[in-house]
Amino acid sequence: MNEPRRALYSGSFDPITNGHLDIIRRGLRLFDEVVVAIGVHPGKKPLFTFDERVTMIRDAVGSQMPGLAVIAFEGLVVDAARANGASVLLRGLRSGSDLDYEMEMAGMNGAMAADIDTLFLPASPPVRPITATLVRQIAGLGGDVSAFVPANVVTALKAKFPEVPESAS
Repeated sequence: MNEPRRALYSGSFDPITNGHLDIIRRGLRLFDEVVVAIGVHPGKKPLFTFDERVTMIRDAVGSQMPGLAVIAFEGLVVDAARANGASVLLRGLRSGSDLDYEMEMAGMNGAMAADIDTLFLPASPPVRPITATLVRQIAGLGGDVSAFVPANVVTALKAKFPEVPESAS
């Protein structure tokens, strides 16, 4: 029996956005399994804890995406890929500046782990401008983020920023 085709999609997912979900859904059409790898870095102070991010991802996805796993990782993404049996790093691209940065990362990862490929997926047009950083900033200023994140994430952001509206009027 063949090994499942497994990709690793890494990021902070602080919080997960509709853009992230777009890449996950499309990744699951290409691979048997997608491992969402939440980077945990002691020096960074995320808005949401690791456990909160896992819960948001699982609640956003529900049971509609079999083949999805969520893990934490520290250190090099290529080490996380190997540890989880992934032969591909899945990356989303929103813009040319993303491509420049991601190409550098792919080159370095390829130099460290020639057996692990990087696959770039362009973000779908409706989610192209969405970043978790902008979502956090908009929520922090009391803006409506319901067009950018799943409903469960709006609720989680409202718990952090009570001025966040439930949804657009």
